[in-house]
Amino acid sequence: MSTAGPAQRDRRLLYAAALLRAVATGMLGVVLALHLGLLGAAPRAVGFVVSAGLSGAALAALVATLAGDRRGHRRLLLELAALGAAGTALLAVVQDVGLAGAAAFVGMVNAMGRDRGAALVVEQSMLPATAVEAERTRVFAWYHLLQDAGHALGGVLAGLPSLLVEWGILAPIPAFRLSLFLVAGLIAGTALCYAGLSPRTEAPRVAAATRLSPESRGILFRLSALFALDAFAGGFLSGAMLTVFFHERFGVEAATLGLLFAGARVANGLSHLVAAWLARRIGLVNTMVFTHIPSSLLLVTVTYAPTFGVAAALFLLREGLVEMDVPTRQSYVMAVVRPEERLVASGVTHLVRLAGWAAGPVIGGILMQDVALGTPFVVAAAMKIAYDGLLWAAFRRHRPPEEVRYMESPRA
Repeated sequence: MSTAGPAQRDRRLLYAAALLRAVATGMLGVVLALHLGLLGAAPRAVGFVVSAGLSGAALAALVATLAGDRRGHRRLLLELAALGAAGTALLAVVQDVGLAGAAAFVGMVNAMGRDRGAALVVEQSMLPATAVEAERTRVFAWYHLLQDAGHALGGVLAGLPSLLVEWGILAPIPAFRLSLFLVAGLIAGTALCYAGLSPRTEAPRVAAATRLSPESRGILFRLSALFALDAFAGGFLSGAMLTVFFHERFGVEAATLGLLFAGARVANGLSHLVAAWLARRIGLVNTMVFTHIPSSLLLVTVTYAPTFGVAAALFLLREGLVEMDVPTRQSYVMAVVRPEERLVASGVTHLVRLAGWAAGPVIGGILMQDVALGTPFVVAAAMKIAYDGLLWAAFRRHRPPEEVRYMESPRA
């Protein structure tokens, strides 16, 4: 009996769950900061709540890494969906910043504007088993394209509170509260997708002592150190903090910001397919580095833009490049370890990124409030460029198996 059918069905269910979660994340990247602002929270307090949510996500990623195979992929994903929905719903009703931070932590609330968390760790460890080796990067590219479509839709839906207020249906705080309940419902919807996954999605059981070979351990240590640097810089650039920047600098409201972030996600999504095409020609590491550096330089120009129109155009150009390293990076990590090591590899690399993202918003909020509004973005760009240079120097000669075969084959 062919396994192509069940594998494709599992892949579609994982795609659907990622899409729903991305819509929720796209909304949170805009509405959370504005909701907290209505409750009287300053940028420093917004950074605290965002960091609390990412800290919860980091802890969940650690649990997934250490116990995901033993607990079962599908069971763990269902539990994550339940906690995420409950925490977001609680965040909608609390008014104290401390309680909001606790709710964000329990719900692993992600206000980065992009999907990050333990569910992503588990899903990405499962995706390679749904495709042949040569199609792995393309499968990741479509996974992230659907995510960015969800982020774009979430950005559009983030304008719902403004519309409800403008039409006189709800006051501002209830309007934003309703949006957070909608986010909770979307997260709960991912559980329906996970419930339909087949037993094939479960990893073979491997003794903990043999889960990582010495070679894989060395590769992951170096990659993780570099990813931590990149993620710490990325934490300065969460959707919530970008919302604060555009709102404070140019007076932009939620509906306009939602459209801007929707456009950014469209640019991200298209770039993923380009990244898969480019990686086949110049390699995964080269694609990661040579598209990432220009995006960091564009980020600096955004902070000095004289008008919102100019800043928005530069931001969208930056978003057309910044995510091209995502499917290539994840495909690369999955390629350089053994199949039974994929969940651990996915978990470790995502965990260090989550830790960096969790620390970043707090520092970014302090820099934004106490130094200058654009300071976090200039500092982040410098750190990201340093990361790119170090990554290229360390891994440009370490190619995945299919890339070695392609590079050594005769060209037509």
